[in-house]
Amino acid sequence: MSRYAYPRLFAHRGGGGLAPENTLAGIRLAARLGYRGVEFDVMLSSDGVPVLIHDETLERTTDGAGRVAQTSLAALRGLDAGVRFHPSFAGESMPTLEEALALCASLNLTANVEIKPAEGADRATGTTVARIAAFAPAGAVLLSSFSEEALLVAGLAAPDSPRAWLVDAPPPDWRLRLDRLGCQGLHCAARQLTPELAADLAGAGVPFACYTVNDPAAAAALFAAGAAALFTDRIDLFDPVAVEIGGRPGC
Repeated sequence: MSRYAYPRLFAHRGGGGLAPENTLAGIRLAARLGYRGVEFDVMLSSDGVPVLIHDETLERTTDGAGRVAQTSLAALRGLDAGVRFHPSFAGESMPTLEEALALCASLNLTANVEIKPAEGADRATGTTVARIAAFAPAGAVLLSSFSEEALLVAGLAAPDSPRAWLVDAPPPDWRLRLDRLGCQGLHCAARQLTPELAADLAGAGVPFACYTVNDPAAAAALFAAGAAALFTDRIDLFDPVAVEIGGRPGC
């Protein structure tokens, strides 16, 4: 497995809170603001194509209705994924994983692709996403997931692609589970990171990243505790260039 060089900051769900989540518009905005890393969620359409969306249903982020896993790619592509965020984003389409990774490559962005299986689709989603990610340049994509099954099959499908286990609160046996999953890193909720856990992770040489951090002072404390990276919705509150060179997180 290739090692993954974490950027210090990821724009959460593409463009944080400044653009429709999981869209190409969000990814472009993050790049314009100087971010090196973007995070987005990927789920399968009914015909097995990975698309960028967080929820298993369409209502919150698109003008459609129903379940993603029961909707074809053609139907998903006909939905508006921007207008619910703001009328100025009307007409924004739901991108495929391949389109998002191509855009990241053109903008020199690294991507944390969260494998987000619909219920019962862990193996299919992990395998399909990993096979596509395997064609990305080395180190350009990090796969993560809450689904241990998806991570395991992703490792079989693309053994050279780096992966991270995504949890809310790491359980006491996190070392054993990371080893079993073959994951390079651990991503957890910032509120669940204790000083003891941070020290244990650092001592084990495990890179860890925290979500979702929207305050520069909290970010500074997490970096001081050893966090490799943070995910933020408030991409306007951070100076990503300064953070990359070890400066203060705030703009």
